Amino acid sequence: MCAIGTSPDDLRATGTFPTTTPAETIGRAVAFFEREGPVAAIGIGSFGPVDLRLGSPTWGHVTTTPKPGWANASVAPEIRDRLSVPVVFDTDVNAAALAEHRWGAAQGLDTFCYVTVGTGIGGGAMAGGALVHGLSHPEIGHLLVPHDCDADPFPGVCPYHGDCWEGLASGPAMAARWGKPAEDLDRDEPWQLEAHYLALGLVSVVSVLSPERIVLGGGVGGEPRLLPLVGAELDRLLAGYVPAPEVVAPALGARAGVLGAIALAATAC
Repeated sequence: MCAIGTSPDDLRATGTFPTTTPAETIGRAVAFFEREGPVAAIGIGSFGPVDLRLGSPTWGHVTTTPKPGWANASVAPEIRDRLSVPVVFDTDVNAAALAEHRWGAAQGLDTFCYVTVGTGIGGGAMAGGALVHGLSHPEIGHLLVPHDCDADPFPGVCPYHGDCWEGLASGPAMAARWGKPAEDLDRDEPWQLEAHYLALGLVSVVSVLSPERIVLGGGVGGEPRLLPLVGAELDRLLAGYVPAPEVVAPALGARAGVLGAIALAATAC
């Protein structure tokens, strides 16, 4: 997704196209900005893992992603060099978290977490009013969650960890376990199990980050029946030891990521 603007109320141009090879995808993004621009700066919210270390020789690269063809791809330097503008680079989920904090469901909060559940599970976190970074960046989708293999013998789909959180509860995991995509699952059982696994992961998020609110989005996370199930299961698993934060839908919907990229770009201006 590409957009030019300054806020949700000021989007002057937008464009969406498939993520294919790095060369084709970056080329189409550059062509969009050349056609619709000029722009003062560009923010990029990318799937990861990525290198966010300023001064690193691989800053702005996608690193160990399993997405075919994208491992070690130069994204931010390529776009910066071809468009000759400042570029701010972060994860797609951190970008979405920044947008929800500025314009959406996390306005006014100091500490919260944005979690997306779709083709994978990712999370962007803010603590003390700032996005969380560190040695790398949060990869909460790869938390190891309790897995009762007798009750649920499904081995998981993560190519790195098997039955991590993403391996058990992402969209591909649901499709592999139940034999059809999440959007085609009408029975209660798949969604009850999904809520259980999502709540198990969120227990770790709550225990470490103590978020004031959890924003749950993504193609699977946006299933309407899921929010109340996850909230109730999270409350049950926390067992009254600490308060359960509210689990809400993103106010910005599918635009959170690209609006977050705009918010990133604004920090360079």
